[in-house]
Amino acid sequence: MSVVWKTPGEFKLLDEANHLVHHVLDGLAKQVAPGVTTAELDRWAEAEIRAAGGVPAFLHYRGFPATLCTARNDVIVHGIPNHDPLVEGDIIGLDCGVLHKGYFGDAARTFPVGEVSPAAQQLLRVTREALDLGIECLRPGRRLSDVGASIQRHVERYGFSVVREFVGHGVGTALHEEPQVPNFGRPGKGMRLQPGLVLAIEPMVNAGGRRVELDADGWTARTRDGSLSAHFEFSVAVTPSGPWVLGYDHPANRRLSERKAS
Repeated sequence: MSVVWKTPGEFKLLDEANHLVHHVLDGLAKQVAPGVTTAELDRWAEAEIRAAGGVPAFLHYRGFPATLCTARNDVIVHGIPNHDPLVEGDIIGLDCGVLHKGYFGDAARTFPVGEVSPAAQQLLRVTREALDLGIECLRPGRRLSDVGASIQRHVERYGFSVVREFVGHGVGTALHEEPQVPNFGRPGKGMRLQPGLVLAIEPMVNAGGRRVELDADGWTARTRDGSLSAHFEFSVAVTPSGPWVLGYDHPANRRLSERKAS
């Protein structure tokens, strides 16, 4: 599969799809609390997506049985919602995708459940910072590997590790498009970034080692050593003036507007 370049009109449609994703994630953020189950969050997310005219992108995708991918504590990605109540001190990753007007939105955030430990707070902060650093690399003329190199450098500075089995990807009229976007590597390698590219950037960061194991359900990926894991993801368009974080009020978008106005 080759890279699919997008037009400015397609950027707008992708922005709409991702706006719906972030609307759902904003709503979920208000509901995450001790005693709530991920199955309850999943039902709410599906209803909200359908009420807005969208379709849950993950539901039945390659056989996945839910609207949300949920990642509690040592789960990295692709956890299946269940009826176990969240407890104080957990962290919970919620990954959401939608299909809206023929285009996909895809984003994820990891939330604290009540009061969490300082170590968990740091893991969430560093993972989100790593995502933002990767986004800043999405400028015409940069290389694809600059994204992963910046993420890995920041994560390892704090003694955390980057998951290598799962990576970011292109997104558009398909949920997963080329190119793949590793969250690690050496800078200055790979394709040269150009306007028209839309990438889902998604660092997955473990507090301990980077090794992964898969549960018997064939989906749930967790840390082999039982350490906490965090996951943040934004879909981002490469424009002539820099990165545009789709569907979300991100500082990169404000800087982009300032550059266009100057």
